[in-house]
This record gives sequence, C-alpha cells and structure tokens, in this order.
Amino acid sequence: MSNPAKEDKAKARLGRAGVWGFWGILTLMLVAGGCQFGASDAHHSLVIAGSTSVQPFAEKLAEIFMHQHPKALINVQGGGSSAGIYAARQGAADLGASSRELVAAEKDLVEIPIAYDGIAVIVHPSNPITDLTLEQLRRVFQGRLQDWGALGLKPHPIHLITREEGSGTREAFEHLVMGQAEITPAALVQDSNGSVRELVAGDPYSLGYISVGLVDGRVKAVAIDGISPTPENIKNRTYELVRRFLLVSRTPPAGLGKAFVEFILSPQGQNILEAEGLVGMK
Repeated sequence: MSNPAKEDKAKARLGRAGVWGFWGILTLMLVAGGCQFGASDAHHSLVIAGSTSVQPFAEKLAEIFMHQHPKALINVQGGGSSAGIYAARQGAADLGASSRELVAAEKDLVEIPIAYDGIAVIVHPSNPITDLTLEQLRRVFQGRLQDWGALGLKPHPIHLITREEGSGTREAFEHLVMGQAEITPAALVQDSNGSVRELVAGDPYSLGYISVGLVDGRVKAVAIDGISPTPENIKNRTYELVRRFLLVSRTPPAGLGKAFVEFILSPQGQNILEAEGLVGMK
C-alpha cells in the first residue's frame, strides 16, 4: 500500500535533485559526449548515475565487463538515488541506480532489481556494544536516547551520523527503522556511505548506518534484535533491515545497456556481487 506522506517527501527530494539535475546532468552529458568513440560507436558507451551505495558495486562490475569487452565504455557516477532516478528519467543517464524502492510517481520507469543489500548499523570497533533492539535504534535516531549510558555503556553523548535527504540508504532506513518518526536534526549528515564509514571509524562514540557490502575492519556492525547482518540472515530475511538495489531506465535497456544488465544478472555477475558482500537475486 502506498504511503502518501512518504511519496510527498520523495517528490520533494526529487525536486531538490533537480538542483543537482542541471549541473549533474550537464556533467553526465559532457562525459558521455567526450567518450573516445566515433558516432558509429555511440552504442558502445553507457552512463550510470545514482546511489552511492550501488556505485562501488557497479564500478566493479563495469571494470570486469569492460575488460571482457574492450570496445565498451561504462561511466559510473554517484549523486544519490533520487538524482539517479531523475537523471534516468531526463535521459542524462542510460541507467539510474537506486538503493530505495520507487514511489508511485516513478513507477513508469523500467525497474531492474540486481541484488539484495542489508543496512548495517555500525559503531567503532572499540565500542563494546554488540546488539540493539529496533526500538532502541529508533529512539536513538529520534534523539530520545542521546547517551551511551542509557544503553548500558559508560556515559558519553552518542555522536549520530546519518545520510542526506535524497539518499536511498536514508530512505530505506527511514522506512525500515523510523516508520513515521523523524531523524533528529542533531545528527551529522554525510553524502555517501563511505563518508559515514570514515567518520565512524575515527570516532569511538559514533553510531551510523551503511550498506552491509561496505562494512570492513574499520567499523563494527551490530546485531538488531539479536540478528547479525550476515549474508545468510539477509538471504533468509531473519535480518529485517534489507532493501533491494535497482537499476532504472525510461525504456527497456538495449544495446550495451542490455548486455551489461544481462551480465549483472548472469551467474558470473551475481557471484561477483555476492563476493563483494551482497546477496544475489536468485
């Protein structure tokens, strides 16, 4: 069932993505136009833009695909899920990358699920906490629990880190964790999963959330309601903070776009994504 309030918020974000749209789409068009191919080879270039969660995985896939197809040129850009969806709708990107579900106003786009991803709640490795309840997590990000002492640790203010408006990761976190509650404006806002990870890695009192596929030894993912965000728990849905990674386009992909999508959904492509920490679609 659609949620009008959430859809209105998403539309507002899409409008803000229009600010990105002028400069970002112009950049994408210049990048696409500057590819080292003649007019007869235009179908050998592909532009993908959007989610910074999807971006590193798309870059990995593109690198392998281009090695196998030397005439192909795939340019992968970030910008956020809403910006990617906007770019695909405007034709500035061949494929938009999204780490959130499409809202009703976006359902006219072609939607291609490529993998499942968990949202990991992360802390500094020195933080002794290993588990949070979903209710505790919601209360913390509401700003109602502001000190680690309230969670059984040595008293110290919690340094909250969140993603920016328009981020697919934030949209999914709001849907899966916050419900109708708002994230406190006191949280420090970052524009990529990588930035959130770097800040948490450098701050023993921080708390943030990123794609499970981007968790490494610099941060620690905590369990939610006793369930850790392992690939198996994501696959069988016992870990509840799970979202899909999508590619979107105005029309069904053709040419290089179709070939690249088929590669992503092939056993090889899905194995690559799983080796990088995601869960395949099949």
